[in-house]
Amino acid sequence: MLSTRSGAAKLSIISVSLLIILKVIASILTGSISIRADAIHSAIDLTGVIIGYIGIRISGKPPDKQHTFGHGKAENIASGIIAGLIFIAAGTIVYEAIKRIITGGTVELVIVGIYVTAAAIVVNGITSWYTLRVARTTDSAALEATARDMFADVLSSCAVLVGLVLVKLTGLTILDPIVALLVAILIIRTAYLTLKKSFQDLIDVKLPDEEERLIKSSLTEHYAEIVNFHKLRTRKSGNQRYIDLHVVMPKESRLEQAHQLCDHLEQEIGSKLNSASITIHIEPCDGKCEQCPLTCPSRSPNTDT
Repeated sequence: MLSTRSGAAKLSIISVSLLIILKVIASILTGSISIRADAIHSAIDLTGVIIGYIGIRISGKPPDKQHTFGHGKAENIASGIIAGLIFIAAGTIVYEAIKRIITGGTVELVIVGIYVTAAAIVVNGITSWYTLRVARTTDSAALEATARDMFADVLSSCAVLVGLVLVKLTGLTILDPIVALLVAILIIRTAYLTLKKSFQDLIDVKLPDEEERLIKSSLTEHYAEIVNFHKLRTRKSGNQRYIDLHVVMPKESRLEQAHQLCDHLEQEIGSKLNSASITIHIEPCDGKCEQCPLTCPSRSPNTDT
């Protein structure tokens, strides 16, 4: 159950909710602006996890009359919203930190803050690692955005922990808001990476080079049956990959033979790339070659896209 996209999302919701309670209590007890900033970040995390969970549920719906290609881009939309929330979290932290630097303040019960922050690092670190693992296994954009956000929370908690230790050792409370500003920088970087990835899929960027190489290798392995292939196009929607291309076959090929070859290619490419929808257009060769390319040793593949 937890190895599924929705299961990992539910685990993240529970984990982040508990961390928010711990951090809010610690920030009240200590008066630490960096712990408060970390709590704000976790609150934004929770909103993002819920949005990601909704996106995952929507993307899992089967195609219908209005959405014949399915609902996969709901995950990418959710990922973009999560990135926006991370930016908001960073802005809030910057505001709170600058206000504390200007007005000043004290940090009390520092040791409590240290223990709570250390516990948050352990819990959030394990959860974010597991969530990212499931995200990569299931190829979920929304879940990966959630995992990245939670990992940013781990980094921010580490910075907070260092700041609290320094405050404890030196007594310089101004280090607390300075650390909060460093946390904000880490969060902004995470937001940028998350937003970039979600937008790439929304505007139908081609599949990664490694995945396209797998497609081309499947085709070149069948050069005993096909003349060539061209017009390869790929894109991604959620965790669904869409591939279409033209395959050139000898003009004497029978329809049944062409159909069987397409079925075989679809199965072979699908075994290498999960959740792949493949469309193959068969073309007859023009018959103008002096020697059939199927037996021509100098043939080079035409793999233009």
